[in-house]
Amino acid sequence: MRVPALLVAAALLLPAAAAHAQNGNPPPASADEPIAVPAGAKLVWSDEFDEGKAPDPKKWRYDTSRNKDGWYNGEKQYYAADRPENVRIENGQLILEARAERLADKPDFGGQDYASGKIVTQGLADWTYGFVEVRAKLACGKGMWPAIWMLGSDGARGWPALGEIDILELVGWDPETVHGTIHTQAYNHVKGTQKGATTRTPTACGDFHDYQLDWNQDRILIGVDGHAYMRFDNDHKGDFATWPFDKPQYLILNVAVGGWGGQQGIDPAAFPSKMEVEYVRVYQKR
Repeated sequence: MRVPALLVAAALLLPAAAAHAQNGNPPPASADEPIAVPAGAKLVWSDEFDEGKAPDPKKWRYDTSRNKDGWYNGEKQYYAADRPENVRIENGQLILEARAERLADKPDFGGQDYASGKIVTQGLADWTYGFVEVRAKLACGKGMWPAIWMLGSDGARGWPALGEIDILELVGWDPETVHGTIHTQAYNHVKGTQKGATTRTPTACGDFHDYQLDWNQDRILIGVDGHAYMRFDNDHKGDFATWPFDKPQYLILNVAVGGWGGQQGIDPAAFPSKMEVEYVRVYQKR
């Protein structure tokens, strides 16, 4: 749920189901079906995080674009670049770590009390349709908001028209629930019409799990460990407002502080808190 700055005041910043209930909208797009690499799909892009001490610059770049002005949704973090305390490769894993630190010496410092990490494939790799799997152990504690998500590469239409796929979100004050959501011009959390669902994952903070997306021209499935709990179907009306998902999207991994994750406060004892990622894999049919 990443809202442009001019819409922050209107943002509900609620879990998907709660937003629907409050606005009297239909229930979220829940599902109960298997999710797996489709037959005939091949691995086309991956990062196993088994080399180097920092993310591969041929695959990832740091997103620091809103540090000076402040990040959306009332988030409280500064996203650091080339700073191993916040983003590093360690023991074959990517670490994104939120810390209670003020990086006032940085030229783009915006007054934040926290430093964290956000990396994206924007400008380096994107995909139209495919199966995405990210194996991760999540950052937790009140105030944390780890996410694995995608945005449309063509940002000319702006958010939410470009399309957003949230493969995984977790808010630290509800650490056993993971969320999968999509946002479009017609369906988004500012209007309270976003399409999403949740599933209980009691060990999301303590164990690694596979967070999965199966996206084709007919529907989007989001799941955990081979079980899809969220489904969004293409209405095939050719309406960009309801289905912008026939164009490339890029991947984003981050740990935010505050915003939705801070609805019940930010616990100083939560820091440092890290999301650990074993791998990211993208499969497509030729």
